[in-house]
Amino acid sequence: MTRLFDDPDRFSEDQLRGFAAAYPEHVTVVPGGVVRTRRPGAGRVAVVVGGGSGHYPAFSGLVGEGLASGAVVGNIFTSPSARQAESVARAADTGGGVLFSFGNYAGDRMNFGMAQARLLDAGIDTRTVRVTDDVASAPAEQRAERRGIAGDFTVFKVAGAAAEEGLVLDDVEAAARHANDRTYSFGIAFEGCTMPGADTPLFTVPEGKMAIGLGIHGEPGVRDADMADAPAIARTLVERLLAERPEDAGPRVAVILNGLGATKYEELFLLWGHVADALAEAGLTAVRPEVGELVTSLDMAACSLTLMWLDGDLERWWCAAADAPGFSRLPLPEPSDRAHVLPEAQPEAAVTEGDAESRAAAAAVLDALRALRTALHEAAPELGRIDAVAGDGDHGRGMSKGIDAAVRAAEEADSRKAGARSLLSAAADAWADEAGGTSGVLWGVALRALAQELGDTGRADGVRAAAGARAALDAVTSLGGAKPGDKTLVDVLAPLVDTFTAEVARGGDPRTAFAGAAVVATGAAASTAALTPRLGRARPLAERSVGTPDAGALSLALCARTVAALLGNG
Repeated sequence: MTRLFDDPDRFSEDQLRGFAAAYPEHVTVVPGGVVRTRRPGAGRVAVVVGGGSGHYPAFSGLVGEGLASGAVVGNIFTSPSARQAESVARAADTGGGVLFSFGNYAGDRMNFGMAQARLLDAGIDTRTVRVTDDVASAPAEQRAERRGIAGDFTVFKVAGAAAEEGLVLDDVEAAARHANDRTYSFGIAFEGCTMPGADTPLFTVPEGKMAIGLGIHGEPGVRDADMADAPAIARTLVERLLAERPEDAGPRVAVILNGLGATKYEELFLLWGHVADALAEAGLTAVRPEVGELVTSLDMAACSLTLMWLDGDLERWWCAAADAPGFSRLPLPEPSDRAHVLPEAQPEAAVTEGDAESRAAAAAVLDALRALRTALHEAAPELGRIDAVAGDGDHGRGMSKGIDAAVRAAEEADSRKAGARSLLSAAADAWADEAGGTSGVLWGVALRALAQELGDTGRADGVRAAAGARAALDAVTSLGGAKPGDKTLVDVLAPLVDTFTAEVARGGDPRTAFAGAAVVATGAAASTAALTPRLGRARPLAERSVGTPDAGALSLALCARTVAALLGNG
């Protein structure tokens, strides 16, 4: 929801004042909106865009060189008045005439139309290009009835670049109309947006669903569909737009993958990878694609895909330089004669082929890693929940990523007949590299230390395993600096190792010794609930952590029990 406001009824005016104060070198406030601080030269066509607030960087954020000369700013999701549009146009005009461009909505059509009539009466040549890119809002045979969504940007960009070239009003208008004719958009929403001061969103999406065919004024989609993963969503977006490909279209397209306010850039980048694949499969070349927020809808969780089918002129205008508060594009660099040298691929990890006894131990290690994979994936949601009490909630995901990488590396090493040391070392390094974070590196050094004691020859007996366990504990405490009582995995690892090594030293059976150590580890993990963290991310929220066990301690105890159960069945 929109949490920062003063008087909700003055949200548009208040945000515009702050916007202009943040970008004085770009924009100047005039009645009804903003114009460029550095006015274009005399006789240059003034491209004036506009609509309601809540869509930043559209519309005010697109005022600058190579883009709009001015932006008319209405209330949230509300058309600006005719008086506002006329005021901004007069301030932006330098004698070359005015081109209005905006999304195809009834209020905008009427108010900008009235402003155009007043300007024409005053002797200011004024034209209008309405953007009609949303394929979900009307069938193809009713293209003129479609609304404008993120395709607003491609039309504004082309019109601004054409005006920057010095084209006359007839030609700038023709360029904008051509861009609109070649631009198509389609969007999907996951959650509605909330107006400033409101307690509930303008629409809701049922649990497990997504709204197909979103608008940008808080309108729900035209239908609901089952929630899909990113590859399926990418296919849905691309296939819907390919269905409207113009008959004479070439293979080059301008592309916008647009977020509408609450969809994270990382999510958009992930989705773009799949969109790019789908476009390539269709034989299309994405020219200077834009992935990010260009036409938003307050805090709507949604995304849309826009394609503009390019020809020579459209591609030149699309790629032209621009500098505005909400969008900046540098010219393409000149081609270089220097070949780009790619780094060499990572060398394959060294693997020593084990003898028969070590190969048997390696097989047991691989079985244990696979069992841990199952256990950690099942526990991941709960581990994440516990970690979120005083941390960042990523422990379950991190452990899952680590064990997945470890199993893959171990299986590859096993295919090369690795001994126990080589196989577990490969798994340890993969765990640390893939999982990252504190737990990733600690598990990596622990498993690698254990691996060094197991060797690639001879039997991996209890004495070797006990020496490896001690080496693992030493490696973890040396690297991380934790000690018992700090509320970390060391609170479990230390008693686990102490119990196991002591029993082995007394001549006990290693399997029985590890089973007993796993029981001790489980009790130690539960006891961390009473501790106050003294290290790591949980330390600043120490009091909140009291009463909840440490997630790293719990996952280590789980791993100990899993291995003990596997050994008991061996």
